[in-house]
Amino acid sequence: MSLALKEAWKYQGLTYPNPAVGCVIVGKNNELLAVNAHQKAGSPHAEVMALRDAYVKLTNDSKILSIASSNNIHTYILNNHNNCFKDISLYTTLEPCSHIGETPSCASLISDLRIKKVFVGFNDLNIEASCGNDILRKNGVEVIESLLERECEELAHPFNRWNKEKFVFFKWAQRLDGSTNDGIISSNASRNNVHAIRDVCDLLVIGGNTVRLDRPSLDARLVNGKAPDILIISREKDFDETIPLFNIDGRKVIIADNFSILNEYKNIMIEGSSKMLKLSREVVDYYLCYIAPTMKNSNGFDSIEEKFIILNIRQVERDIIMWMKREL
Repeated sequence: MSLALKEAWKYQGLTYPNPAVGCVIVGKNNELLAVNAHQKAGSPHAEVMALRDAYVKLTNDSKILSIASSNNIHTYILNNHNNCFKDISLYTTLEPCSHIGETPSCASLISDLRIKKVFVGFNDLNIEASCGNDILRKNGVEVIESLLERECEELAHPFNRWNKEKFVFFKWAQRLDGSTNDGIISSNASRNNVHAIRDVCDLLVIGGNTVRLDRPSLDARLVNGKAPDILIISREKDFDETIPLFNIDGRKVIIADNFSILNEYKNIMIEGSSKMLKLSREVVDYYLCYIAPTMKNSNGFDSIEEKFIILNIRQVERDIIMWMKREL
């Protein structure tokens, strides 16, 4: 389950409106057959991706790797598995889905393949997709629930928040000395990740001073994605509207001195430094930090005291990426 969690966190922030989910397949002799995750809404779920990879390893049939559609992967495995999944165990961070939507039911696929055991980290709170465990049990699959439940709930927390209300996360990039200004900080891979996350956000919040000084676009051009709406937090309403962020088709730009507009959105990123971090403290669920292994002796976070719990940490190119929550 730890491997499933680690894989899923790579795609946290990228799967909206779906949850980030990881899945691991283990063979009858406890050999590792597959580790995969749900990567983007509309793409195959974590269980389907892992079952596909395990199928290749068990059968040496790599034709399935050329299939992109979740429906077609389901069909191919069902038509060709020849009971290769007998005595196999599956670990998933979230209860396998029961409903048929953009992708078929994972619980039904697992049942049809006669997988022996399924270990579930956290039960799905989404009524439409829940009860997958019941489907598995009715079809003779042994289900073990609540494995690393707290860690799996933390992974699923954004999904649970935006299903009920909204999920808000604060993102920043810094160097080792804490500096956050004076040009580009992060690697190309980190900046691509940020743009991919922006592509699925529906609102991006930024401070007025940052807009005036940096004159940003705040789009998702590095991944050819859509630009989210913008909320500029500022007491002053006058801005130079030749600043690129004001000139993107289909985007709404709101200027306000408070966060009330957040209630009209679901998946919200706040970008900024120490002042914005202080202002947004009461509305933020998670924090996302990119740390570059450089120093520049310039301005950054100051006069702020905060403690965080690290939820996930990984390295991408030269940078460290951390998802965190505040220590209460």
